[in-house]
Amino acid sequence: MRMNNLNLKLVFAFMVFGITFTSCDDSNEADVAAVVEKITEDDAIALVEADDISDEVDNMVDDYIFEDYNASSRTDVSSKTFGGGNGNGFGGLPDCVTRTVEEEGDTKTVTLDFGDGCELPNEHILTGKIILVYIKDEDTQTVNVTKTFDGFTFNDVAVEGENTFVRTKANANGVPESTKIMDVTYTWPDGEFISRVGTKTREWIEGSETKTWGDNVYLITGNWKSTFKDGTVRSVTITTELMRKMACRFIVSGVMEIEKGDRVGTLDFGDGTCDNVAIFTDVDGVETEIALKKRFQNKKD
Repeated sequence: MRMNNLNLKLVFAFMVFGITFTSCDDSNEADVAAVVEKITEDDAIALVEADDISDEVDNMVDDYIFEDYNASSRTDVSSKTFGGGNGNGFGGLPDCVTRTVEEEGDTKTVTLDFGDGCELPNEHILTGKIILVYIKDEDTQTVNVTKTFDGFTFNDVAVEGENTFVRTKANANGVPESTKIMDVTYTWPDGEFISRVGTKTREWIEGSETKTWGDNVYLITGNWKSTFKDGTVRSVTITTELMRKMACRFIVSGVMEIEKGDRVGTLDFGDGTCDNVAIFTDVDGVETEIALKKRFQNKKD
């Protein structure tokens, strides 16, 4: 009888422990879910830095393709162009880029090789290659371009994948425009990464008529999804078109809506002033000023 009572006590103790453990586990899962759903400042900084890289690379490609089709119509308003006013400055490329062109019929393959480290005038450091494939037809109003990367890094952020885009010589507003389908992964030195798929349209509203890189201005619209290393997804929709002035390191105006799970926030880049400040507003209307700087550097600080 004493042994039976002991067994019953042990069984009861295990039942209580199991209930307690399950309750704690459920509570922990709820806490984790709350953390996962929250849109953080690091989320916003990582998304913006990936967008900065995308825009900088697209600016070079836009300038190169436009130069290839319209070299005779562009004016060299300054001897200090992206290419430094030298013989290699085709399409706004600096001296440290090696350009290789292969043609097979109407198909043109252009390899832009930045070597082991090529510094742009805005102090960004690029390595590896960007490969462009397109059909050269000067009579058409659009050109379809495939852009891939080979060992390419932008300020130590590795870029892999493929973009395809349609380049229009002149849209309804009479200016160049490109619509891009993205499928690219950005990987930071600490192993964090973002895989991005979606579309982006860039309207080139200023600077296409000159060879000067710094006077380029774009209006940007689009939407995309970014999957982070932990598997969480942030969806971005541009609700007010973004303005990118290539003379500035940052987006100068416009609004992004960021969605993560059932949480939604907005990132407002301001009134056109060139600064590194954006305002993040969460679902409850709480505003936070965010300093936009490199995610990797921000994490180290």
